[in-house]
Amino acid sequence: MVSEIFLKIYGQVHGVGFRYHAEKTARSLKLAGYVRNANGGTVEILAQGKKENLEKLITWAGSGPDSASVEKIETEWREPSEIFSDFTITD
Repeated sequence: MVSEIFLKIYGQVHGVGFRYHAEKTARSLKLAGYVRNANGGTVEILAQGKKENLEKLITWAGSGPDSASVEKIETEWREPSEIFSDFTITD
């Protein structure tokens, strides 16, 4: 069964390689979905996969790469409305 999360990450997360590292981490966890920069200097991640791997992504996103400074993370568990086959960086 596929689970889905939507994360909104606040802090110094633009211009620090956050999306690149999020994509690399998500792919290593065999997750699908996307990461993108959002308004207000935040980053959004929509990820699908096994619940335990999604929980690992949440843990990673709480600190992000060394170059980032995460202040807050919002997590929303969802029912998938669309199934993704890969994990990508989008605008």
